[in-house]
Amino acid sequence: KAASGNDDLTKIEGIGKKIAGVLQAENIISYADLAKATAKKIRTILDKSGVNLKLSDPTTWPAQAKLAAAEKLEELKRLQAELKGGKAPAK
Repeated sequence: KAASGNDDLTKIEGIGKKIAGVLQAENIISYADLAKATAKKIRTILDKSGVNLKLSDPTTWPAQAKLAAAEKLEELKRLQAELKGGKAPAK
């Protein structure tokens, strides 16, 4: 957990400090909040932030957050090992 009592969203692969700040400004402050958000909603938040986050791909963030919220850290590590910058590999 972050010092403020919120979850550290930067533990989600693909989310850095800048994106975490954008999400927190929209009241996505915990893994549970992020797990409930759709990739489309997250994309809308990123697009309206005014920060150039077009290359960010939030499609795996809710699934990662769901594992983090459930404290399934081994499963989260396995999932993140398959990702590249938070993105699922091309099939």
